[in-house]
This record gives sequence, C-alpha cells and structure tokens, in this order.
Amino acid sequence: MPFKLDSRHRAIAQKIYGHPLNHNIQWHDVCSLLERFGDVFETHNGNWAVSVDGDVVSFGSTRTRDLTEDQVIKVRHFLESVGVTRDTRKSRAA
Repeated sequence: MPFKLDSRHRAIAQKIYGHPLNHNIQWHDVCSLLERFGDVFETHNGNWAVSVDGDVVSFGSTRTRDLTEDQVIKVRHFLESVGVTRDTRKSRAA
C-alpha cells in the first residue's frame, strides 16, 4: 500500500516509536495518522478502530485524551503491519 507521511505525521510516528514509551500521545493526533491508511471510526462502545481493506483493528477506549501504554503498543503493531517501522518513520515512505 503506497502512502506518504507529511512532517506532522512523521512526528506522531516518532512519538509512537519513542523509547522510553511516550505517555502524552493524544488520540486526535493518532487518528489523523491512522486516516492515512484506512477509515477511522468510533465504535458503539467508545473504542477507536481503523478499517483497512475490510479488516478492522480496534485500539480500545478513548475515554482519556492520551493513549495508554497498551494502546501505543497496538498502534505500533498496526503501523508496522502497513509498512511504517522504526527505520522508516523518519523518512517518507512510498
């Protein structure tokens, strides 16, 4: 799946892959990044999810402004599945 990350989305990806784990990653920033790969929506029970080619990945509750540690890990795994890795997060992927 070809995609390009602008500087704002690369900055969000850097936060997601940061070490030690970043605790101030906001949902609205992550949703903006996830929209590059699929349809982002809130489920009936308040979870954020993304649908890519018919597959749905849920990231859990959005009751707080920032992602939890588990949610950051889930987003990392999703990004890796679409080709955004630690090695490619600083450059434009195509």
